[in-house]
Amino acid sequence: MAVFRSGLLVLTTPLASLAPRLAPILTSAARLVNHTLYVHLQPGMSLGAPAQPQSSLVQATFEVLDFITHLYAGADVHRHLDVRVLLTNIGAKSAFLPPLSGSVQNLAHPPEVVLTDFQTLDGSQYNPVKQQLERYATSCYSCCPQLASVLLYPDYGPGELPVESLDVPLPSTIRPASPVARSPKQPVRGYHRGAVGGTFDRLHNAHKVLLSVACILAQEQLVVGVADKDLLKSKLLPELLQPYAERVEHLSEFLVDIKPSLTFDIIPLLDPYGPAGSDPSLEFLVVSEETYRGGMAVNRFRLENDLEELALYQIQLLKDQSHKENEEDKVSSSSFRHRMLGKLLRPPYKRPELPTQLYVIGLTGISGSGKSSVAQRLKGLGAYVIDSDQLGHRAYAPGGPAYQPVVEAFGTDILHKDGIINRKVLGSRVFGNKKQLKILTDIMWPVIARLAREEMEHAMAEGKHVCVIDAAMLLEAGWQDMVHEVWTVVIPETEAIRRIVERDGLSEAAAQSRLQSQMSGQQLVDQSHVVLSTLWEPHVTQRQVEKAWALLQKRIPQML
Repeated sequence: MAVFRSGLLVLTTPLASLAPRLAPILTSAARLVNHTLYVHLQPGMSLGAPAQPQSSLVQATFEVLDFITHLYAGADVHRHLDVRVLLTNIGAKSAFLPPLSGSVQNLAHPPEVVLTDFQTLDGSQYNPVKQQLERYATSCYSCCPQLASVLLYPDYGPGELPVESLDVPLPSTIRPASPVARSPKQPVRGYHRGAVGGTFDRLHNAHKVLLSVACILAQEQLVVGVADKDLLKSKLLPELLQPYAERVEHLSEFLVDIKPSLTFDIIPLLDPYGPAGSDPSLEFLVVSEETYRGGMAVNRFRLENDLEELALYQIQLLKDQSHKENEEDKVSSSSFRHRMLGKLLRPPYKRPELPTQLYVIGLTGISGSGKSSVAQRLKGLGAYVIDSDQLGHRAYAPGGPAYQPVVEAFGTDILHKDGIINRKVLGSRVFGNKKQLKILTDIMWPVIARLAREEMEHAMAEGKHVCVIDAAMLLEAGWQDMVHEVWTVVIPETEAIRRIVERDGLSEAAAQSRLQSQMSGQQLVDQSHVVLSTLWEPHVTQRQVEKAWALLQKRIPQML
């Protein structure tokens, strides 16, 4: 069976009857398409009539909004698919709604195959119907020249559903801020301009519901606020957030794909109110269950500034049926970032100059991150661990390779009476003095690197295949040049400060000062291949490390 990168699914069954069949239809489509699946709703259209069917306007009712939500929720089990419900032919109730354009809509990923749920009488791949389907698809959207077509029925299963499951209204998922009870067939009101906001990290199906509802309500312009800077600090694993520009790029492509007739104003969201709190031309705001209170706060802020309240549309959260421990039970970017822990984020370095048959990991993290505990977990799994702090102690010791150069550079007053270097005195000499610190690191870092290479030889002699260099200053020292992969342990700065205070007896200010003298977690992650976190219970950290180790074992043979 051929598999296509992009496809267009044309749904022709009335929505109430289609909803219970949606899961098997999506499963059938997911077998044929492996990247982008566009969905076009045209309920009631016949592909069996002699006349060529034309795209017609679908009135946006709450039933339609609920169905789109239901579709995205059902698509979440097929996470390899980027599903996009096209809204060009779906119109809200509005006196200023433009007529349907007869032009062909360009799509970011032109479909290679068009699929449909339309049922032929005998359940066969009836050629005239497929020809009608292909002509219909190409009259609406830009498709690949060699467009294939597939009739999904009866692949998604005839007779699988009891009669009583059909024509049952979908659960209500969109709640307008109005005391009037909404009904499924009630038309949705259209507005000139509105707003929606979010982080939009790794654009997922819950985001797509929020954006789709906003696109249906807006007839002219949609302002999209994308959280940035201070608004990201409270996010879980913020170091793994996509950069702002990348989030905007994915967001823009999705929005232009689903409703190109709208003008989109995508702006950074730097405070909780954003443009929704100050733009007098906006008429509505789409929020989730979680951000509804924020929407109410926006309206209070507007009233305080003599602006009209926005109509609030609240979207129910999508449930994540496959969430695990320490993950949210909703479809969430936080859970996606959590699942990235332990996985390879970028290709490893090729290091032909390192000993053959030895794979070297550089393990780093900010002070208090739990880096050393991760090193011990890796040791328990079979890694040879090189502790750079211990190498530093050895280098400083009388007769060590760094002893004489350090004494010559900083004087004998840094010595104890027995001739041992007083590291506290030396530390006070270099702390806050960049010039003195550079003199010290220019001596120490090359020495520690040489000792680490000697330790690699010991690892080889012991028959080890994985060597871990545990080094807080790995990247500052340039030691990434002698590892295949950089692994970074991250935790929030507030937690790091708490741990440093508890462990080392420092004041919070001193702990904060120590962290400020190091590379930030974000700077470390930007140069890392694998990220781990000790934020949760020890058994969660152990599972992360075991996952990272198992994935490492699979890729080592390809690298050595």
